[in-house]
Amino acid sequence: MQFDQLKRREFILALGGAAAAWPLVARAQQPAMPVIGFLNSMSSDWLFTPFIAAFLKGLKETGYVEGQNVTIEYRWAEGQYDRLPDLANDLVRRRVTVIAATGGDPSALAAKAATNTIPVVFNVAEDPVKAGLVTSLNRPGGNMTGVSMLTAALEGKRLELVHELVPSAAVIAVLLNPNFAEAGTEAGIVDAAARTLNRQIQILNAGNDHDIDVAFAALVQQRAGALLVASDPFFFTRREQLVTLAARHVVPSPP
Repeated sequence: MQFDQLKRREFILALGGAAAAWPLVARAQQPAMPVIGFLNSMSSDWLFTPFIAAFLKGLKETGYVEGQNVTIEYRWAEGQYDRLPDLANDLVRRRVTVIAATGGDPSALAAKAATNTIPVVFNVAEDPVKAGLVTSLNRPGGNMTGVSMLTAALEGKRLELVHELVPSAAVIAVLLNPNFAEAGTEAGIVDAAARTLNRQIQILNAGNDHDIDVAFAALVQQRAGALLVASDPFFFTRREQLVTLAARHVVPSPP
Protein backbone atom coordinates (compact mmCIF):
# COMPACT_ATOMS: atom_id res chain seq x y z
CA MET A 1 0.00 0.00 0.00
CA GLN A 2 2.51 2.37 -0.94
CA PHE A 3 2.09 5.81 -2.46
CA ASP A 4 3.85 4.89 -5.72
CA GLN A 5 1.09 2.37 -6.40
CA LEU A 6 -1.48 5.14 -6.61
CA LYS A 7 -2.63 6.59 -9.87
CA ARG A 8 -0.91 9.79 -8.89
CA ARG A 9 -2.76 12.00 -11.34
CA GLU A 10 -6.13 10.73 -10.11
CA PHE A 11 -5.09 11.41 -6.52
CA ILE A 12 -4.02 14.97 -7.28
CA LEU A 13 -7.15 15.60 -9.34
CA ALA A 14 -9.16 14.40 -6.37
CA LEU A 15 -7.36 16.97 -4.24
CA GLY A 16 -8.20 19.64 -6.80
CA GLY A 17 -11.82 18.53 -6.90
CA ALA A 18 -12.06 18.70 -3.14
CA ALA A 19 -10.68 22.23 -3.22
CA ALA A 20 -13.27 23.27 -5.79
CA ALA A 21 -16.06 22.07 -3.52
CA TRP A 22 -15.02 24.05 -0.41
CA PRO A 23 -17.91 26.19 0.83
CA LEU A 24 -17.32 29.93 0.64
CA VAL A 25 -17.78 30.28 4.38
CA ALA A 26 -15.14 27.63 5.05
CA ARG A 27 -12.77 29.36 2.65
CA ALA A 28 -13.23 32.63 4.48
CA GLN A 29 -11.99 30.96 7.64
CA GLN A 30 -8.85 29.64 5.99
CA PRO A 31 -5.43 31.37 5.99
CA ALA A 32 -4.48 33.42 2.93
CA MET A 33 -2.34 30.53 1.68
CA PRO A 34 -4.14 27.15 1.59
CA VAL A 35 -2.73 24.47 3.88
CA ILE A 36 -2.67 20.76 3.05
CA GLY A 37 -2.57 18.43 6.01
CA PHE A 38 -0.46 15.43 5.00
CA LEU A 39 -1.37 12.57 7.36
CA ASN A 40 0.64 9.38 6.94
CA SER A 41 0.78 6.17 8.97
CA MET A 42 4.39 5.50 8.00
CA SER A 43 7.69 7.37 8.51
CA SER A 44 9.45 10.16 6.66
CA ASP A 45 12.75 8.33 6.22
CA TRP A 46 14.75 8.11 3.01
CA LEU A 47 12.63 5.31 1.53
CA PHE A 48 9.54 7.53 1.49
CA THR A 49 11.37 10.45 -0.13
CA PRO A 50 10.45 9.44 -3.73
CA PHE A 51 6.76 9.27 -2.76
CA ILE A 52 6.84 12.80 -1.35
CA ALA A 53 8.63 13.95 -4.49
CA ALA A 54 5.87 12.40 -6.62
CA PHE A 55 3.22 14.06 -4.45
CA LEU A 56 4.85 17.49 -4.81
CA LYS A 57 5.30 16.98 -8.54
CA GLY A 58 1.62 16.16 -8.91
CA LEU A 59 0.67 19.28 -6.99
CA LYS A 60 2.95 21.36 -9.21
CA GLU A 61 1.26 19.98 -12.30
CA THR A 62 -2.01 21.40 -10.99
CA GLY A 63 -0.46 24.76 -10.19
CA TYR A 64 0.49 24.37 -6.52
CA VAL A 65 4.08 24.79 -5.32
CA GLU A 66 4.94 24.21 -1.68
CA GLY A 67 6.12 27.42 -0.03
CA GLN A 68 4.86 29.61 -2.87
CA ASN A 69 1.10 29.24 -3.03
CA VAL A 70 0.44 26.29 -0.72
CA THR A 71 1.71 25.11 2.66
CA ILE A 72 1.94 21.47 3.72
CA GLU A 73 1.73 20.33 7.34
CA TYR A 74 3.27 16.85 7.58
CA ARG A 75 2.21 14.39 10.27
CA TRP A 76 3.89 10.95 10.50
CA ALA A 77 2.73 8.13 12.77
CA GLU A 78 5.92 6.06 12.35
CA GLY A 79 3.83 2.89 12.01
CA GLN A 80 2.16 3.49 15.39
CA TYR A 81 -1.53 3.56 14.51
CA ASP A 82 -2.60 4.72 17.96
CA ARG A 83 -0.89 8.06 17.24
CA LEU A 84 -3.05 8.80 14.19
CA PRO A 85 -6.17 10.14 16.00
CA ASP A 86 -4.11 12.80 17.82
CA LEU A 87 -2.25 13.71 14.63
CA ALA A 88 -5.51 14.01 12.68
CA ASN A 89 -7.12 16.10 15.42
CA ASP A 90 -4.08 18.38 15.44
CA LEU A 91 -4.53 19.05 11.71
CA VAL A 92 -8.21 19.83 12.31
CA ARG A 93 -7.32 22.27 15.10
CA ARG A 94 -4.92 23.99 12.70
CA ARG A 95 -7.87 24.37 10.28
CA VAL A 96 -6.08 22.93 7.27
CA THR A 97 -7.81 23.35 3.94
CA VAL A 98 -7.75 19.68 2.98
CA ILE A 99 -6.28 16.48 4.46
CA ALA A 100 -4.32 14.03 2.30
CA ALA A 101 -4.72 10.82 4.32
CA THR A 102 -1.99 8.61 2.88
CA GLY A 103 -0.41 5.37 4.02
CA GLY A 104 -3.51 3.20 3.86
CA ASP A 105 -6.68 2.56 5.82
CA PRO A 106 -5.47 3.66 9.31
CA SER A 107 -4.83 7.25 8.16
CA ALA A 108 -8.15 7.47 6.32
CA LEU A 109 -10.13 6.14 9.27
CA ALA A 110 -8.41 8.56 11.66
CA ALA A 111 -9.15 11.50 9.36
CA LYS A 112 -12.80 10.48 9.03
CA ALA A 113 -13.16 10.27 12.81
CA ALA A 114 -11.52 13.69 13.25
CA THR A 115 -13.68 15.75 10.88
CA ASN A 116 -16.84 15.64 8.80
CA THR A 117 -16.32 19.08 7.25
CA ILE A 118 -12.70 19.36 6.05
CA PRO A 119 -12.29 17.59 2.67
CA VAL A 120 -10.26 14.38 2.98
CA VAL A 121 -8.55 12.60 0.08
CA PHE A 122 -7.38 9.11 0.96
CA ASN A 123 -5.63 6.06 -0.44
CA VAL A 124 -6.69 2.73 1.05
CA ALA A 125 -6.02 -0.96 0.54
CA GLU A 126 -9.60 -2.22 0.72
CA ASP A 127 -13.12 -1.36 -0.39
CA PRO A 128 -13.80 2.13 1.03
CA VAL A 129 -17.53 1.39 1.21
CA LYS A 130 -16.93 -1.74 3.29
CA ALA A 131 -14.54 0.23 5.49
CA GLY A 132 -17.25 2.82 6.13
CA LEU A 133 -15.34 5.69 4.57
CA VAL A 134 -17.88 6.50 1.85
CA THR A 135 -21.50 5.58 1.13
CA SER A 136 -20.84 4.42 -2.44
CA LEU A 137 -18.10 4.43 -5.07
CA ASN A 138 -20.10 6.52 -7.56
CA ARG A 139 -21.39 9.00 -4.98
CA PRO A 140 -19.01 9.03 -2.00
CA GLY A 141 -21.01 11.68 -0.15
CA GLY A 142 -19.77 13.61 2.86
CA ASN A 143 -16.25 15.00 2.94
CA MET A 144 -14.34 11.82 1.96
CA THR A 145 -13.03 10.76 -1.45
CA GLY A 146 -9.97 8.93 -2.71
CA VAL A 147 -8.44 5.89 -4.35
CA SER A 148 -8.57 2.20 -3.41
CA MET A 149 -5.76 -0.12 -4.50
CA LEU A 150 -7.41 -3.32 -3.17
CA THR A 151 -4.01 -4.65 -2.08
CA ALA A 152 -5.61 -6.92 0.55
CA ALA A 153 -7.18 -8.88 -2.29
CA LEU A 154 -3.69 -9.53 -3.69
CA GLU A 155 -2.45 -11.44 -0.63
CA GLY A 156 -3.63 -14.71 -2.16
CA LYS A 157 -1.58 -14.02 -5.29
CA ARG A 158 1.44 -13.15 -3.15
CA LEU A 159 1.10 -16.51 -1.37
CA GLU A 160 1.05 -18.21 -4.78
CA LEU A 161 4.27 -16.36 -5.63
CA VAL A 162 5.91 -17.56 -2.40
CA HIS A 163 4.84 -21.11 -3.25
CA GLU A 164 6.32 -20.85 -6.75
CA LEU A 165 9.61 -19.44 -5.47
CA VAL A 166 9.92 -21.84 -2.54
CA PRO A 167 8.02 -24.97 -3.63
CA SER A 168 9.71 -27.08 -0.93
CA ALA A 169 8.10 -25.05 1.86
CA ALA A 170 5.46 -27.32 3.37
CA VAL A 171 4.65 -24.65 5.99
CA ILE A 172 4.50 -20.98 5.06
CA ALA A 173 4.43 -18.44 7.88
CA VAL A 174 2.19 -15.39 7.36
CA LEU A 175 2.95 -12.28 9.41
CA LEU A 176 -0.10 -10.13 10.16
CA ASN A 177 -0.63 -7.04 12.29
CA PRO A 178 -3.77 -7.51 14.43
CA ASN A 179 -4.03 -3.72 14.81
CA PHE A 180 -4.46 -3.26 11.05
CA ALA A 181 -8.08 -2.78 9.98
CA GLU A 182 -7.80 -5.28 7.14
CA ALA A 183 -5.95 -8.02 9.04
CA GLY A 184 -9.02 -10.24 9.21
CA THR A 185 -9.68 -9.87 5.50
CA GLU A 186 -6.04 -10.62 4.68
CA ALA A 187 -6.09 -13.74 6.89
CA GLY A 188 -9.21 -15.06 5.17
CA ILE A 189 -7.81 -14.49 1.68
CA VAL A 190 -4.48 -16.14 2.51
CA ASP A 191 -6.22 -19.10 4.16
CA ALA A 192 -8.37 -19.68 1.06
CA ALA A 193 -5.31 -19.50 -1.19
CA ALA A 194 -3.41 -21.95 1.04
CA ARG A 195 -6.21 -24.51 0.79
CA THR A 196 -6.20 -24.16 -2.98
CA LEU A 197 -2.42 -24.71 -3.05
CA ASN A 198 -2.69 -27.57 -0.53
CA ARG A 199 -0.17 -25.81 1.68
CA GLN A 200 -0.17 -25.30 5.43
CA ILE A 201 0.13 -21.74 6.71
CA GLN A 202 1.08 -20.49 10.15
CA ILE A 203 -0.51 -17.15 11.07
CA LEU A 204 1.80 -15.04 13.24
CA ASN A 205 0.61 -11.77 14.77
CA ALA A 206 2.86 -8.79 15.43
CA GLY A 207 1.80 -5.27 16.35
CA ASN A 208 5.09 -3.96 17.74
CA ASP A 209 8.84 -4.57 17.58
CA HIS A 210 8.82 -7.12 20.41
CA ASP A 211 6.00 -9.06 18.75
CA ILE A 212 8.08 -9.33 15.58
CA ASP A 213 10.94 -10.95 17.50
CA VAL A 214 8.49 -13.36 19.16
CA ALA A 215 6.90 -14.19 15.79
CA PHE A 216 10.25 -15.11 14.28
CA ALA A 217 11.04 -17.34 17.24
CA ALA A 218 7.73 -19.16 16.67
CA LEU A 219 8.44 -19.34 12.95
CA VAL A 220 11.74 -21.10 13.58
CA GLN A 221 10.19 -23.44 16.15
CA GLN A 222 7.48 -24.47 13.68
CA ARG A 223 10.10 -24.99 10.96
CA ALA A 224 8.35 -22.70 8.47
CA GLY A 225 10.02 -22.91 5.08
CA ALA A 226 9.09 -19.40 3.92
CA LEU A 227 7.55 -16.16 5.17
CA LEU A 228 4.86 -13.93 3.69
CA VAL A 229 4.70 -10.47 5.28
CA ALA A 230 1.25 -8.96 4.79
CA SER A 231 0.85 -5.56 3.15
CA ASP A 232 0.70 -3.17 6.06
CA PRO A 233 2.24 0.30 6.67
CA PHE A 234 3.51 -0.90 10.06
CA PHE A 235 5.62 -3.64 8.48
CA PHE A 236 6.85 -1.18 5.86
CA THR A 237 8.29 0.99 8.63
CA ARG A 238 9.93 -2.11 10.17
CA ARG A 239 11.39 -3.45 6.93
CA GLU A 240 15.02 -3.36 8.12
CA GLN A 241 14.16 -5.38 11.22
CA LEU A 242 12.23 -7.90 9.11
CA VAL A 243 14.98 -8.28 6.53
CA THR A 244 17.62 -8.71 9.24
CA LEU A 245 15.62 -11.39 11.06
CA ALA A 246 14.76 -13.25 7.86
CA ALA A 247 18.45 -13.31 6.89
CA ARG A 248 19.55 -14.36 10.37
CA HIS A 249 17.13 -17.29 10.43
CA VAL A 250 17.62 -18.10 6.72
CA VAL A 251 13.89 -17.85 5.97
CA PRO A 252 13.03 -16.93 2.36
CA SER A 253 10.64 -13.96 2.33
CA PRO A 254 9.80 -12.82 -1.22
CA PRO A 255 8.49 -9.26 -1.61
